[in-house]
Amino acid sequence: MIAKIKGKLVSIGSESGLVEVGQVCYEVMLPGYVISGLSSKVGSEITLCTTEYFEGTPGGGNLVPRMIGFLNQGEKEFFKKYTGVKGMGVKKGLKSLAMPIATIANAIETGDEKILVSLPSIGKRLAQHMIAELKGKLEGFAIGSAEGATAGKAGYEAYQIEAMEILIAWGEKRTDAVELIDLASEKHPDIKTAEELVPLVYRIKQGIEV
Repeated sequence: MIAKIKGKLVSIGSESGLVEVGQVCYEVMLPGYVISGLSSKVGSEITLCTTEYFEGTPGGGNLVPRMIGFLNQGEKEFFKKYTGVKGMGVKKGLKSLAMPIATIANAIETGDEKILVSLPSIGKRLAQHMIAELKGKLEGFAIGSAEGATAGKAGYEAYQIEAMEILIAWGEKRTDAVELIDLASEKHPDIKTAEELVPLVYRIKQGIEV
């Protein structure tokens, strides 16, 4: 099994990227948050920690080998736990990871169904299964831990990190999201929840709020 791949990112799509290694080009399936993080890296050399699985129905004679890429080994380990939840699976797991792992792990550890249900393909029942099966097992990946500390800007409070990752999941660049959150927090220091902060950020961006 290929555990790591290093090469030039040739292109990136909505579900995968093409990585050129010598004269061979590999298609690597990617979670949504990885696609967002690599969108500006096309043409550059990247390194991904990888795992493999077979897509299709055993016995049907049409199993297709797939490679999945992550930014580091910790994310790969998280994915193994995450897709072990009843009703999840690899394809749904990949599609649902629209926010960084630290944010999702933190939502599971704190029992925040609202964040989990906002992820693609995650309904209320599956969110409840995720919390029931994984709570207490993801502390090392959650926001605030040494392994999960990559999710936000130093000095941000949890609601600001949550708001930033929502903005990124909705298509904002990380640098733009940070600037907008800083501006919104400066203008309205009384706001202390992501639910209030995100709409305010968009009002500021649209020039409605000054």
